[in-house]
Amino acid sequence: MIIREARLEDAQQLANLIQQVENESEFMLFEPGERKLTPEKQRTMIENISKQKNSTIFVAEDHEKLVGYLMAFGGNAKRNRHSVYLVVGILKEHRGKGVGTELFRNLESWARERKIHRLELTVMTQNQAGIALYKKMGFEIEGIKKHSLLVNGRFMDEYYMAKILY
Repeated sequence: MIIREARLEDAQQLANLIQQVENESEFMLFEPGERKLTPEKQRTMIENISKQKNSTIFVAEDHEKLVGYLMAFGGNAKRNRHSVYLVVGILKEHRGKGVGTELFRNLESWARERKIHRLELTVMTQNQAGIALYKKMGFEIEGIKKHSLLVNGRFMDEYYMAKILY
C-alpha cells in the first residue's frame, strides 16, 4: 500500500472512491447518491487544495487502486490558519487493515512540516471504529454536537475531536 498526496490524474478515481465510501458507510455526512461528484469537480478541488499551504488530500493506493482518502482543510483566516479540519473515508473491504493509521501518520508528518498546530474532526458518536482509530492516533474528545445530524429520521450527536501537535 502506498500513501501519497492526490494528483490531478487521480480525479476520476478519487470521485469514484468518495462516492463508493458514501454508499458503503452509514457514518458519512452525505447520504448514498446525495452528492453528485464529477471528475471535473474533483480535479478542480485537487487543483485548489494544492495551491494552499495548509490543505491537502492524502490517498491510500493498493495495486494502483485508490482505497482510502484523508482530506485536510486548513483555516483561511489568520486566526485559524494553524488549524486543519479532517475528513476521512476508507472502502469497507479495506477497513481495519491499517489504512487509516497510515493515512493519519502521513498527514501528521505533513502537518508538522507546515507548523500546523491543531488537527480536528467530527465523528458520529455511534461510529465506534472511527472513534477508536482517532483515539489511537492521539485525538481527544473535546465536546458533543447535540442533534447535529438527521440520519434515517433520527437526530444524531457528533463528537468534536482534536489533536494538538505541539
